[in-house]
Amino acid sequence: MKIGIDVGISTTKIVGITSDLQVVSPTRIKATDPVTSLYGAFGKFLFDNKITLSDIEKVMITGVGAEYIEGNIYGLPTIRIPEFQADAQGAKFGSGLSRMITVSMGTGTTIIRVDGDDVQHLGGLGMGGGTLIGLSRLLLGTDDIHHIVELASQGNISNINLNIGDISPRPLPGLPLDTTASLFGKAGHDTRKEDIALGIICTVIQTICSGTVLASKGTDIKDFVMIGNLTLLPQTREIFNSVETLYGVHFIIPRHSEYCTAIGCCV
Repeated sequence: MKIGIDVGISTTKIVGITSDLQVVSPTRIKATDPVTSLYGAFGKFLFDNKITLSDIEKVMITGVGAEYIEGNIYGLPTIRIPEFQADAQGAKFGSGLSRMITVSMGTGTTIIRVDGDDVQHLGGLGMGGGTLIGLSRLLLGTDDIHHIVELASQGNISNINLNIGDISPRPLPGLPLDTTASLFGKAGHDTRKEDIALGIICTVIQTICSGTVLASKGTDIKDFVMIGNLTLLPQTREIFNSVETLYGVHFIIPRHSEYCTAIGCCV
C-alpha cells in the first residue's frame, strides 16, 4: 500500500491506495500545527485499519504543511509531490477525465488546467474556506461550520443579493432576471443571520465559480472538476447548477472530493 498525505497548516488528510488503485479509509485530523497533524493522522490511520509499517511501500506527501516535514516519516521512503500536480492527478482519478479545469477549493482557491499529462497552474483566488469562516466569525459571531450551514439552510438569498430582476424589468442579453447583479447588495442593519449565512456561502462559492469560468476563457474546456472541503457544503451543488445554466459549463464533484489532493499523490 502507498500512503498519500495532504498536509495543511492545521488539518491533514490521509488515504491509503492499494496496488489495484482502491482508496482505503480516507481520514482527516485537526491539530495546532502541521507536524502534530500529520503524525496524528498517520497514527490514527495505522491504528484504525490495523496496518503495520511493513505493509506500507512508500509515503507520498503534499500541501503547504509538507514544507515543515523533514526527512522520512517513520523511516519509510517519503516522496514530496508538488501540490498542483497532486490536485490534477486526484481530479483525473476521481472524475475519469483527462482534460479539464481542476479547482481546489481550500482555505483559498487554486485553478489548474489539465490536458493529459500537461498541467498548468492558471492562477488562484484569495477566496475559499478561510474567507467563509472569517466572514462568519465577524458577521455571525461563530466559526462553527455546522452552525453556519444550519443557519444558511433557513436563509433566503433574495433577501441579501441584488439580482438583475431588481434593477431591470426584463432580462439583459445573456443575463436572466435571477442572475446575481450584486452580492450582498440588499444587506441592511436588520438582515437576518440566516440570510447573512447563506449570503456568505453564496459569495464564496459564486465568486469561485465565476473566477473559474473567466480562467477558462481562451480554452474550449467546459468540464470543471471541483475538489476540496467546500464541495461538501449542501448549498454548493445548487450554486453550481445555477452557474452551469448561465455559462453552459459543467461542474463535477468527484467521489472523495475533499481527499482528492491526498489521493493524487499516489495515483
